Amino acid sequence: MAARKKAKIKVKRKKTPARKPATRKKTAQVRTKAARKKPTVRRAAPKKKAAARPSPKARPARTPPRPAGAAVPAKAPGPLAGEARVGTVTHYYGHLSVAVVQMESGSLRVGDTIHVSGHTSDFRQRVESMQIEHQPVFEVRAGQEFGLRVTEHAREQDAVYKVSSLLS
Repeated sequence: MAARKKAKIKVKRKKTPARKPATRKKTAQVRTKAARKKPTVRRAAPKKKAAARPSPKARPARTPPRPAGAAVPAKAPGPLAGEARVGTVTHYYGHLSVAVVQMESGSLRVGDTIHVSGHTSDFRQRVESMQIEHQPVFEVRAGQEFGLRVTEHAREQDAVYKVSSLLS
């Protein structure tokens, strides 16, 4: 038997991926005098003249300075007639429109009217939904913390007042 010669199998070489064409770096060219531009000079803005001051006699009288321990008057309005403070907003969940309220005194039931007042919030609404630990409740008392669905944005430290049934 004659020994068979192995047939040489030619293996195809893989093509190298195409490259970006080589770009030449631009060399600094000498510009002609005509092509050169002078840099723009920025000038400072002119100074404003001082405003004319009124004479010392025309100035209003200044209020006397406050003593060091004096309290600054609050900007937020307090309770109106027929309202009793029952709690404070401790947190607000915007995506749920739910305010977490810490009850301080009294009680609050579904159907009562409340007034939420703070630095930028001031609205009234009827209590429609309250929850404690994700369980619906119909009444909360002093010392409890509960979730309250609100109609407007409430902020932390806003005061919650219960409006008496005569005014609502």
